[in-house]
Amino acid sequence: MRVAMFGYQTWGHRTLQALLEAPDLEVVLVVTHPKSDHAYERIWSDSVAELAVAHGVPMLERARPDDDELFTQLKEAEPDVIVATNWRTWIPPHIFSLPRHGTLNIHDSLLPKYAGFSPLIWALLNGEPEVGVTAHMMDDTLDAGDIVLQWSVPVGERDTTVDLFHKTLDMFGPITVEGLRLIASGRTDWTPQDRTQASFFHKRADEDLRIDWTWTAEELDRLVRAQCDPYPNAYTYYKGRRIRVVKASVSQAVYGGTPGRVFYREGDGVAIVAGAEARRGKSKGLVIERVRLDDGTELAATDLFRTMGGYLGHFPS
Repeated sequence: MRVAMFGYQTWGHRTLQALLEAPDLEVVLVVTHPKSDHAYERIWSDSVAELAVAHGVPMLERARPDDDELFTQLKEAEPDVIVATNWRTWIPPHIFSLPRHGTLNIHDSLLPKYAGFSPLIWALLNGEPEVGVTAHMMDDTLDAGDIVLQWSVPVGERDTTVDLFHKTLDMFGPITVEGLRLIASGRTDWTPQDRTQASFFHKRADEDLRIDWTWTAEELDRLVRAQCDPYPNAYTYYKGRRIRVVKASVSQAVYGGTPGRVFYREGDGVAIVAGAEARRGKSKGLVIERVRLDDGTELAATDLFRTMGGYLGHFPS
């Protein structure tokens, strides 16, 4: 089977490697994005372009795949199918429907939930019990086509986004190759997505990292684990300085009062009052254990909060 691939970053790199190693597949064209300075695109940035060039595969770099030159080269390559992996912009219908088998898209969520961007981070934030990878046929609606294959893994109690990245990354190559073999076998009895269960998420931005102390400690703990290194960390403000929270956990004790109050030393950290119900004495706190300042200095929370009292807030004060 002749395959063209649209892919980017480590997900695309791992997928292309699997395609190149499969004896029954021939990669005839690779399309990838130019390098980006976006914070999330500098992470897991193994180069699809370099891998394609190293194996002598024709390669194009495009921000968007909508120009005549790309369409002409794609037609001349005569792929039987396109594979799209971590492609960041819209692929128009005249591109994704060009091959006789259409386009197989690989997405790192259990569709129809968590279509769109940063699905692992959003899933961890929301306390999902499992995450996974979906191979589906591309159609006019982003991440909405019929499902060919879907594999899942459980989310561990203390998993971070990095843990979930590695768990799901290992699936990308195998699910792509297996999906293509199912397509090559002539099967077309794919599973339509239940659109009543669909959710679509936007890209993560700086505002999504700002800690809201009215969230419960459990939610804030997940936020910190979701925004673990090397992702941009969740942050708050203390005495006019931005404080990035590197490590935290839910307190053992219940701490009542006003959300954001620097309250009490617990274990290796400092408990901060959290939760909209904190004033009723019904909420645990978030124990901050390690922080990072804007200049890159990392220190224990007990070294930053040497005296109790004061508040952490949304903005410098």
